[in-house]
Amino acid sequence: MIMIHGGRDHARSWDWVAAELKADYHVMAVDLRGHGDSAWTNSATYAIDEFVYDVAELIHQKNLAPVTIISHSLGGIIGLRYSGIYPENVTKLVAIEGLGLGRRRAKLGDEATAPKRYRNWIEELRKIGTWEERRYDSLEGAIERMAEANGHLSAEQVRHLTTHGTKQNDDGSLSWKFDHYFFTRFSAPAGIQPAEAHEMWSNIQCPALLVRGAESWATDPEEDGNASYFSDCTSVTVENAAHWVHHDQLDVFLGHLRKFLG
Repeated sequence: MIMIHGGRDHARSWDWVAAELKADYHVMAVDLRGHGDSAWTNSATYAIDEFVYDVAELIHQKNLAPVTIISHSLGGIIGLRYSGIYPENVTKLVAIEGLGLGRRRAKLGDEATAPKRYRNWIEELRKIGTWEERRYDSLEGAIERMAEANGHLSAEQVRHLTTHGTKQNDDGSLSWKFDHYFFTRFSAPAGIQPAEAHEMWSNIQCPALLVRGAESWATDPEEDGNASYFSDCTSVTVENAAHWVHHDQLDVFLGHLRKFLG
C-alpha cells in the first residue's frame, strides 16, 4: 500500500492511518519532491507530471505492483493519474479530495490564452523568488500556526504534524520543510485539460473510493458528474470534516476505508 500526501504536507501525516493498516498491508508513505525530507527540485517548478513520474519510478524500481493507493489532495491527483496510466498496476484506489479544485473554485484547464498563462506563471515565480520564508523562534510558534490552519486537529495531531513538518535553520529557528516554489504549480502554463483528465479517470480499472469533507470547498463528485467517469466508484461525504478528512474525522474515515478495502 502506497500513501501519497497532499501539497505542503509530508509522509508522516499518514501515521495514524498507517498504524491501523500495518497489520494487513506493507505500508509505504512517500515524501513527494519538495516536501518532507525529499530534495527540492533545482528548476523551482513542480509539475504534476513530475510527481507522477516519481511515483511511477518508485513502483517500478522497487517492483511493487500491484499496489493499493491511498491519497489526499495533490496526492489524489497523482494517484488517479497513475492509476489511469497503469491500470493493471493498481488493485484499489482511495482519493481524498483528489479530483482538483472543483467547479465552484476553478476548472481543470485554464481558459486563459497561452501568452497570458505563461506571463502569469513567470510573474508568480518572480514573487516567490523575492519572498522571505516565515521562521519561528520555537516549535510552539509553528504549532500555533498549524492549529490556526485547521481547527479540527487535536493537540496531539497538531504537535505531531508540526514536529515532522518543520526543519531547524542555521540560526536555530524553525521553518516548514516544503519548498515554497511548489505554489507556482497552481499557475503552471501547461497542464492536463479536462477531457484528458476524464480520459485518465475512465481508464482506471480498479474500484475507487472518492472521499470529501462536508465543510470543504470540494464539490460532490456525484453531483458535479465527475464520478460518472469511473467504471467502479464509491463516493462518500464525511460530516464535520473539511479538506483533511483523514485528520478531521479519523475514525469515520477508517470505517469507510476498511469497508472499501474489505
